[in-house]
Amino acid sequence: MLNQDAHLSEDVFADDVRQAPTRDGFGTGVVEAGKANANVVVLCADLKESTRAEEFEKVFPGRFIEMGVAEQNMATVGSGMAAAGKIPFIASYAMFNPGRNYEQIRTTVALNRVPVKVCGMHAGVSVGPDGATHQMLEDIALMRVIPGMTVIAPGDAEEARKAVIAAASTDGPVYLRFGRAATPIFTTKETPFQIGKALMLWSSDAPKIAILSTGSQSHAALATARALAASGTESLVLHVPTIKPLDEAAVLDAAKRAGRVLTVEEHQAAGGFGSAIAEFLGEQHPVPVRRLGIRDQFGQSGSPEELLRHYKLDALHIQEAALSLARIY
Repeated sequence: MLNQDAHLSEDVFADDVRQAPTRDGFGTGVVEAGKANANVVVLCADLKESTRAEEFEKVFPGRFIEMGVAEQNMATVGSGMAAAGKIPFIASYAMFNPGRNYEQIRTTVALNRVPVKVCGMHAGVSVGPDGATHQMLEDIALMRVIPGMTVIAPGDAEEARKAVIAAASTDGPVYLRFGRAATPIFTTKETPFQIGKALMLWSSDAPKIAILSTGSQSHAALATARALAASGTESLVLHVPTIKPLDEAAVLDAAKRAGRVLTVEEHQAAGGFGSAIAEFLGEQHPVPVRRLGIRDQFGQSGSPEELLRHYKLDALHIQEAALSLARIY
């Protein structure tokens, strides 16, 4: 059943559940962060409308810097501003930020442990018709291996807002992952959010499968849990917005309770969220783990719904994977 302590939306399973892109949460959150701290600045690489950085420019035009199509320079300038006491949010498509400026993020930001907040927009296949060149599926893998880098994939627009505000108050570099497609808003203003903490969305007394998800895939995981319960298979759903640092206690508890773990992410199966879970459990509490993600493929053009279905990341395919894992073990 739904975890009441999570304070989820009352219409979380409704056909007309409210939807918005997680990038909208960035636009709202960074304005709130800017109002709370005059040191917050936003740098953008010629994509202020698509990234929603324009919301900050409207309120704080003197603290917004348009860098042009120069993502490497944007990261380096952001690093210098952070060294001078500012809290820069640098925004572009995830394919370019961190895709194009990885070396500058690694060397000028992370190596110096300055508080630059790297905001990767339009991540995952659900960016849709833009196709393989713009569908960033490797960003979690790239960023989570950088020493000292915090990595966050918010579940919906409301949580994205909270994540941006929290990132502004966090020491050191942070990577925030946002999507373009409108996705269900399943959390509320009362839903707790803390960097480094996972959130139990669905919990059964005797779960046979633990579904661990990150980003907007957590709504599909919730729908899966409800369908499994209707067919007599109990489960739990642990939403893990902070991929690094991982909420090890919550992950360990979920694995111990269910004995089988299914991970879900809109990212390459290799090196991403599922790999982080498998690495941790392999060392601390080995259990069967199946990772749902894109398997050594690039994306392609299509609607978000078509692509998630094609890559078997929709609720129906998650349910099939969960039942298969429960039967085998």
